[in-house]
Amino acid sequence: MDTIFIKTHQPGAHYAKPHFFVLSKGLNSGKPSNEPFTNSFVLVFQTEAQKEDIFWIAMSLWKSKFWMPFLRGSVIPFLSLYEFKKEFNPKATRLMREHELHHKNIQALKLLQEQEAHHAKNIHLINEIKNAILMRYRNK
Repeated sequence: MDTIFIKTHQPGAHYAKPHFFVLSKGLNSGKPSNEPFTNSFVLVFQTEAQKEDIFWIAMSLWKSKFWMPFLRGSVIPFLSLYEFKKEFNPKATRLMREHELHHKNIQALKLLQEQEAHHAKNIHLINEIKNAILMRYRNK
């Protein structure tokens, strides 16, 4: 696996190579996103495929609350760049060794995420219909 370039994101900075951001402050520290956060790290890659693979590893670590023991600070917890690099690089390398299983897991996660979005949309529509029916009583 190629080396991952990780650094603190400076607001307004632009990156030419494939990249994503990881939140560094708050209880959601470790959350990956394609859009920059005010307080975040940026991970820069050589290829889009490498970015996609590592993004899903970062997502799985965040969802499984892997970063919670590494948070510092009593009022606003934060994840230090040193701790992030120290823990993320070996973990990502270990998980990428099982590349075939990793791709199967990514496909399953994407499918589940699509299903979740579909169900959330349906629930939203059901709530709108319920509210429309209830508003009939209000207007009578």
